[in-house]
Amino acid sequence: MGFLGNDHDDGVQQTQIVIRNGREVLLQAFNWESRKHDWWRNLERKVPDIAKSGITSAWLPPATNSFSPEGYLPQNLYSLNSSYGSESSLKALLNKMKQYNIRPMADIVINHRVGTTKGHGGMYNRYDGIPISWDERAVTSCTGGRGNRSTGDNFNGVPNIDHTQDFVRKDIIGWLKWLRHNVGFQDFRFDFARGYSAKYVKEYIEGAKPIFSVGEYWDSCNYKGTYLDYNQDSHRQRIINWIDGTGQLSTAFDFTTKGILQEAVKGQLWRLRDAQGKPPGVIGWWPSRAVTFLDNHDTGSTQGHWPFPSHHVMEVWNISLVN
Repeated sequence: MGFLGNDHDDGVQQTQIVIRNGREVLLQAFNWESRKHDWWRNLERKVPDIAKSGITSAWLPPATNSFSPEGYLPQNLYSLNSSYGSESSLKALLNKMKQYNIRPMADIVINHRVGTTKGHGGMYNRYDGIPISWDERAVTSCTGGRGNRSTGDNFNGVPNIDHTQDFVRKDIIGWLKWLRHNVGFQDFRFDFARGYSAKYVKEYIEGAKPIFSVGEYWDSCNYKGTYLDYNQDSHRQRIINWIDGTGQLSTAFDFTTKGILQEAVKGQLWRLRDAQGKPPGVIGWWPSRAVTFLDNHDTGSTQGHWPFPSHHVMEVWNISLVN
């Protein structure tokens, strides 16, 4: 579960006030294994309970066709049949969420895309036979395409999308508008936001106009060997810079706070204030743009890339990060 700001509401009537004040509760409504459990139908049954919990937005896994069953290697962006369920079961879920005033959040995976046909260099960097049928110009030169160099970090092993191309951005905006206005998603989560310039996120938000957006700008905290540095200012500054790059239109997951909390609960509570006496993560500098969390499908679940110590989870509720 992720939190924006320091509080949340329980009433639908207050939703606009909540957004304006930067206070909201976001539920990550899946984990890495959810696809194995007829997920859209399963989740639809849980909507009434989610609403009772005061959740304002529910982040769903990637809803479009993907080369990998978890959804993070997208291919046919306009197909809503995925390993999580059929198009009809997805739309039934979204309709149920609308009835209960829970905003569906789409997982936007636009850093990379798996091709259908081999092209330049013998790589699958063409998208023939499916909607948004790009050729190799849509793929960055550093990942085997004929496009320009990436404006961010590479996601290795698959073609990375070249967002500098006008035709690419036009097609992405068209797809985002479709998700927003035809499919029924209201909020966006931008996957692997380090992979392309934040200015394109700004353009995409301005084009599709989601109610709320959050970016996954995840890079390593500052360490000396395996010891987490006390001062994480440069780490949170990079996240702040990304938010600024989006024209301040998007929030960001507060990976700085997650890293610090994981050490603090082991008996290092002195980490919970920075040198100025403020909370030491993004929440300390820009609370209305910080989405704090303990784990997600990458850090925790069965992937466990950077898991929060499970036997300390309940302690977090007793730790105040408010000045």
